Amino acid sequence: MTKKLLFVVTILLVAAFALMAAGVDGKWTYEQPGRQGGNPTTVTITLKSDGAKLTGNVSRPGRDGNAMETPVLDGTVDGNNITFATKNTMGGNEVVTKYEGTVAGDELKLKITRPGRDGSPMTNEITAKRSTT
Repeated sequence: MTKKLLFVVTILLVAAFALMAAGVDGKWTYEQPGRQGGNPTTVTITLKSDGAKLTGNVSRPGRDGNAMETPVLDGTVDGNNITFATKNTMGGNEVVTKYEGTVAGDELKLKITRPGRDGSPMTNEITAKRSTT
């Protein structure tokens, strides 16, 4: 009887962990304020988990109207917690942006850290919503 109960509890825990990790899959959007008070832009984060590995991309409108997509690097999922980075080249310099957050239902709360103009880290906190499209 004890072995059967332990087996059932183990299966339930594995299933619960898999469901929590799958909760990050999909498209997430948030509004990024425009530069110097300009119009905000919509940023879309598309994520896919495979166990503890997280892949996807971050997309935002470019200056020419075409979407700029940046792949997710070093993505991890640990329960409801996620981390990943993106890398862009700006003015000949590589800029790494780090994302750290928590999934709660249809909200993804993220701390986004990137180098500021003087090189010191600049962190913003955003809440992305799950996209239905």
